[in-house]
Formats: sequence, structure tokens, C-alpha cells
Amino acid sequence: MQEHWWQSLPIPFKPAPIVDALWRRAITACPLAQRLSPEHQRDLLRLVTLFLARKRFHALAGVVLDDYWRLLIAMQACIPLLKQGPRSLCGWRGILVYPGEFKVRRNHHDRRSGVVTPVEEVHIGEAWEHGPLVLSLADVQLDLEQPWDGYNVVVHEMAHKLDMLDGPANGTPPLRGIPRQRWIEQFQLAYDRFVQAASRPQTRAIDRYAANSPAEYFAVVSELHFSQPDLLHDTEPTIAELLDAYYGYSPAMSLDTNDVLASR
Repeated sequence: MQEHWWQSLPIPFKPAPIVDALWRRAITACPLAQRLSPEHQRDLLRLVTLFLARKRFHALAGVVLDDYWRLLIAMQACIPLLKQGPRSLCGWRGILVYPGEFKVRRNHHDRRSGVVTPVEEVHIGEAWEHGPLVLSLADVQLDLEQPWDGYNVVVHEMAHKLDMLDGPANGTPPLRGIPRQRWIEQFQLAYDRFVQAASRPQTRAIDRYAANSPAEYFAVVSELHFSQPDLLHDTEPTIAELLDAYYGYSPAMSLDTNDVLASR
């Protein structure tokens, strides 16, 4: 029998177990988790238990986070990690949760003029290298209510966290069993095609935000892998194939055609 990652995991502490009734309530509220096989749901439970033991939630601006909402966030964060296992939890600790969109102040450096200008941006999620995951609770809730619309802020930011496991985000996370050169070449080709087409007045299957950088392209197509995989397979079949190899089979693939069409 093949050994799963959790069977050989050296755990220096015993994480607190998740109450079964709470787990079943969260599974019911998370369509992505509902569509996992019973075996993958058991793996998810083990990974979420570790996640909750290792990460610290910080509720900001009046947010009230109970065990149920912490569990729902952890559950969505761990679904993209199922194939990679606990090693993908390394390198960061905190989760900051705002009630909705939050503002971020940054300095914009103009390469041509060299002028640095302070700018204020509005975000629904962020992932900092070696720093916290930052989320809008309103958007987390929206993704639970509309799971097949092509968006998922937790998946997006966890894709960045995976990407940052070996350094600054560049669209190429650490890979096991996938030729790194093939990944880099195919993602670069797809990204270049997307950037060239982004300015054209036509309907785009992939959100325009993906054109910002190769790292954002990877995060955006990761959202599609978990929320609209059929659309991704139709639009960028090679990228979809690579993400299937990296994340594993998407639980959304079990949707029938009518469910997919009704969710768009």
C-alpha cells in the first residue's frame, strides 16, 4: 500500500483535534471540500489540523472570527496544498482578516524617470514573502457562495505562498515530478500570449489581472483550476495539464455541464 504524506510526518506536538460536528458543518459550507473524495477529505482534515496548529489568525477592524470561520478559511487554504503536503506550510505564520476590501500604501518607482511616488491600492487579498496572508472576509464568504465563478481569493493567495517557497514569487513554485524547464517555457508562452491579447476588445476567459506579472498569471489560473477547470482546459490546455499535475485533479471537474453554465 502506498504511504501518504501524513503517515510518515514527524510531528513534534499533538495538534488539537477538530470537533467532528464542526468539521461536517464546514464541509457542508465549502463546495470545493464537498466534491473531494472521502480519502482526500480525510487527508484534508489532517492537513487543516496542522494548519490551525501552526498558523495564527488576527481579526482586524472589528472582524469577529469564531472556530467555524477559522476552519472555513483553513479548509480553503489547504485544498491547494493537498498534493504538496505539510512542507507547503513552511515560511510564514500569520493570517490577517479584514471585514472587506483594505487599502495598501506602496511606493511606485518609475523606471524611466526614477521618480518614486506613494500610491494607495485597494485589495481583497495579499500574500507577503515570509509574512502573513491577508484576506477580506467578505470575499471569502462570496467565494463560498459562488464557488464556480472563476474566482477564489484564498486559492489565489495560497498560490502566491506556494510560489514563494523558494524565493520571490515568479510564477514557478517548487516542483516535484514536473520538468521545471517545461513549466517555465509553457507558462512564459501562455503569459506572453495573454499579455498580447489583453488589450484587445474581446471577451477574455482569464481575468485581466493575470497580465500584471507571471506570478499573478499563475495565481489567477490557479483560481480557474479550482473553480472553472473546463474553461481553463478549453482556453489553455497545456497550462491546465500542468496545473492538474501540480495540484491534482480539480474537485470542480465533477460538475456537470449544466451546473457549470448556470454558475457563470
